[in-house]
Amino acid sequence: MKFVKQEYENTYEEKKSKFIAHLVPYEEFEVLMQRLKQEHPKGRHFVYAYRYLNEYGQVVENSSDDGEPKGTSGKPSLAVLSGAGIINSAVIIVRYFGGVKLGTGGLVRAYGSSVNEVLDKAEFFEYKNLIVKKLACEYQDLSKLEYLLKTDGINIKSKEFSSFVILYIELSKDEWNDFLPKLPLSIKVK
Repeated sequence: MKFVKQEYENTYEEKKSKFIAHLVPYEEFEVLMQRLKQEHPKGRHFVYAYRYLNEYGQVVENSSDDGEPKGTSGKPSLAVLSGAGIINSAVIIVRYFGGVKLGTGGLVRAYGSSVNEVLDKAEFFEYKNLIVKKLACEYQDLSKLEYLLKTDGINIKSKEFSSFVILYIELSKDEWNDFLPKLPLSIKVK
């Protein structure tokens, strides 16, 4: 599964109709929809599809045809996201009607192509289910531990300083299993 970290845009044209697709992280979906409705007051349809993981690790997905014939725009857009294994992302397609009716098959192809083209422009990041681990060390061992974490590409979320140093690290279960044997004995896992 993969996701985007920023907005991407692409314009697709079919028989004088314009399909302007915007791909964004899911958290930006509502704000983007409001912005697009202001930027495109003459846009005929604002079709969308999104997929995200909820707190239980389940994929939640939804789509809207926004006035297009039922099943001709939102569902095909969602099918492209799903087929590409994209999560925590949303796509909104603004359609400007060009005067030529595309028919149901034409609409399905146009919306699908529009989403595929914006996906081709996007940079994706691999999704990892992250866990947080707590490590404790003496002050003199801190730089060695930070170097070890940096070398393995492990993110330090935060640090607490008291009589010893506590580091909260964020990584996947597999990364943790690989990293654990590398830890010096002086480092305590809490």
